[in-house]
Amino acid sequence: MRKGFLSALVMLAAIGLAGCTAPRPDTAEPIDTRCTSAVADDALIGNWLSVRKQAGVAGELRTHIVLRADGTMSYGEQLSRRGKAPQGLAETGCWQREGRTLILRTVESNGSPVDPQDPIYINRYQIIQETGDSLELQSSDGVRLDARRMPPDYRLPW
Repeated sequence: MRKGFLSALVMLAAIGLAGCTAPRPDTAEPIDTRCTSAVADDALIGNWLSVRKQAGVAGELRTHIVLRADGTMSYGEQLSRRGKAPQGLAETGCWQREGRTLILRTVESNGSPVDPQDPIYINRYQIIQETGDSLELQSSDGVRLDARRMPPDYRLPW
């Protein structure tokens, strides 16, 4: 009987140790990727275009931001250089205003889902100035966007 008891004890210990080495499920809470509607008369709602030159970058950078009343957004950035095809980035997701801050949260980048846990896909812009037809933003890394309101059907030229 003692031999059976020891065998059972060894087996229980082995099972217990195996449980310690088994991969643990990810315990991080999933991020809600649903968008929240904006305040109906928010002046940020619209189609915005910024065209700028940036030190160290050959060509012109065009940033196109579409902020919709339902809280969804589209963000496109295009590098245009003379004699070369444009290169770009196209993102979609959600936006929200927190006081004088515009927050863009990317859900898809160039048509592929992103990792919502990765902070690179959450961009914050300080709202420097907003009028009916112009919007001045500054990113957390210092990039300034001076945007003008565009017609609702405007798209970046590809």
